[in-house]
Amino acid sequence: MCKGAAEEKNEKYVKNLKEATNAGMRGRERGAEDACQVSSEFNKSNTFYLFNHVDITITYHGESETNWGIVRLVTARLDPKSYKHSDENHLTCNGPPMEIPGEYTDKLNVTYTYSVKFEENKHIKWGSRWDYILECMSHTSIQWFSIMNSIVIAVFLSGMVAMIILRTLHKDTIRYNQMSFPVNGQKEFGWKLVHGDVFRPPRSGMLLSVFLGQGTQVLIMTFITLFLACLGFLSPANRGALMTSAILLWVLLGTSAGYVSAKMYMTFRGIKWKTNFLLTALLCPGIVFADLFIMNLILWVEGSSAAISFGTLMGILTMSFGISVPLTFLGAYIGSKKKQFRYPVCTNQVPRQIPQQTFIRKPLFGLIISDILPFGCIFIQLFCILNSIWSHQMYFMFGFLFLLFIILLITCSEAAVLLCYFHLCTEDYHWWWRGFFTSSFTAVYLFLYAVYYFFTKLQITGIANTILYFGYTMIMVLIFFLFTA
Repeated sequence: MCKGAAEEKNEKYVKNLKEATNAGMRGRERGAEDACQVSSEFNKSNTFYLFNHVDITITYHGESETNWGIVRLVTARLDPKSYKHSDENHLTCNGPPMEIPGEYTDKLNVTYTYSVKFEENKHIKWGSRWDYILECMSHTSIQWFSIMNSIVIAVFLSGMVAMIILRTLHKDTIRYNQMSFPVNGQKEFGWKLVHGDVFRPPRSGMLLSVFLGQGTQVLIMTFITLFLACLGFLSPANRGALMTSAILLWVLLGTSAGYVSAKMYMTFRGIKWKTNFLLTALLCPGIVFADLFIMNLILWVEGSSAAISFGTLMGILTMSFGISVPLTFLGAYIGSKKKQFRYPVCTNQVPRQIPQQTFIRKPLFGLIISDILPFGCIFIQLFCILNSIWSHQMYFMFGFLFLLFIILLITCSEAAVLLCYFHLCTEDYHWWWRGFFTSSFTAVYLFLYAVYYFFTKLQITGIANTILYFGYTMIMVLIFFLFTA
């Protein structure tokens, strides 16, 4: 049955169906990247063919094993067509295509129609209803190759860093063992000279402890979320399940953030553990919520359906102050009452003078070079993730993503240990913040890649859309900054 667009008022729609890109073709020119495949009847030069009809084929699976008397919709297919409707009162789903001459400049009235057909398929089960979408995705094979390439790069870099660490430490250990009793006036050198300053508390120790606590919370949240996704509990079929699970886990893991933050702060000989608790509970979550509120305000002004309702925002605030903050306080209280970590050596009363450092040994150069290793593990997979977010493509390879998550942790840890060791060998004992930024600086590369992706892969126009993109990107960068730290 063929129906016009004006007859759709009382029709029921099937939601959550994937959208397809509509494209037209002029004559025989085929230049569009995502143009539709059309028949040979569209062969007139300097002529436009307008797709004004859609054939909708809905496949259902009958529950023959039960007596429910219902069926389940498993697939939906939309085929664009072009028909020249001569009589609007008697619409038909056949006929010649609708041709528009290239030089046509007058007003044109277009009648849009659609037809719906239901077909039973006893082979497609409800649990495998997404397979046909995954199989027809154009970049699936490229994604597999990219993931395998990322794994090879990550394993190679991890092996290289581990080999450098083991060989360097082995040589230094042999050399120091041979010089345990200095002969002929030989003196200690390298990292052994700063043993009395290496545990000196860092500057802004409270802020560092807050970041470490929040990073622990994000790390555990990410691990559990990806693990559940690998087991199939967070299926792409259940929209919003991944984000909902991540938010709930973040709320429930406030105890870990408070404990780690307070424990590290007390290790730095801090005494304001209540201030440390407040910063741990409110600093980073407050930044994320403020950014999210601004983005949501823009969506409200634009009248977008993607805007989060006021009730949902209040629900997030209620969970934060009603559950997360009390749990953070509990963790901070336990961490502050625990026995402090005892350093293996005593700290010198007078700080040791740090020798003049060359440009290669300065912190910025080390951060730029060392963070290439962790970013090299994820940059190809990052392209797939950004495509799924901004190009409305489905992402379903959580098993490989979980493996990359583990390899990224190993690479970040090895890069931080390696760079800290090199700096200690130059008699620079300010390693606390340097070790923190060695891995977390990868977030800067993430932001730069997001900027590159915006200008080269997306066609976003308008100030509001640009602000939304970079606003959500900043949230992602901040979370990644805490996670890698």
